[in-house]
Amino acid sequence: MRPAVDINTIKFDEKGLVPAIAQDYATGEVLMMAYMNREAIEKTLSTGKAHYFSRSRNTLWLKGETSKNFQELKAIYYDCDEDTILLKINQLGVACHTGKRSCFFRRLDKGEQEPAGLAILAELFKIIEQRKKASAEKSYVASLYAKGIDKILEKVEEESGELVEAAKDGKKKEIIHEMADLWFHTLVLLGQKDISLQEILNELQRRSGMSGIEEKAARKKRP
Repeated sequence: MRPAVDINTIKFDEKGLVPAIAQDYATGEVLMMAYMNREAIEKTLSTGKAHYFSRSRNTLWLKGETSKNFQELKAIYYDCDEDTILLKINQLGVACHTGKRSCFFRRLDKGEQEPAGLAILAELFKIIEQRKKASAEKSYVASLYAKGIDKILEKVEEESGELVEAAKDGKKKEIIHEMADLWFHTLVLLGQKDISLQEILNELQRRSGMSGIEEKAARKKRP
């Protein structure tokens, strides 16, 4: 991957460092913050894996070198002041050394619980994909994979019917429950077909700003 601009554009501090924020490219979740020097940026661009500079060890380090929790680079940005780097990455495993997915898991204020975001779908889908290697006797998802596509489709159809019935009854809690069940089983279907959640998000983005009539017409014109 080649930089779009000269790295000399970046305003490194007196120690030759610049703050770097790692963000999940699919969900927007902020995962960690570290520092990069010129070599770290160059290594990140040339290898496609995030490299940082350790201020405590005074050396370059590859994220995941020992833990195997590599960060695959999807895009790299810099801010308007040219003194902060933003890495959009695919996080393998977890980002935090504590075992948490994100380093930002402790809260300073005592505000209300934040609503769940898109990150929960991405996390759930990763777990569903991992269940492909699990025992069918110990994992419900693994048992669906073992039974094959017909069983998975049967569950999608079943959950769709239950959602329709809940909607007819008009009970909000039941609708929420059945919708969650349906989403879960459709994610299992995607996993079985090796279709990533990102591909679905990309398709939704493609349709953004397009009317349903226009989208259907465009779909008919595809080869």
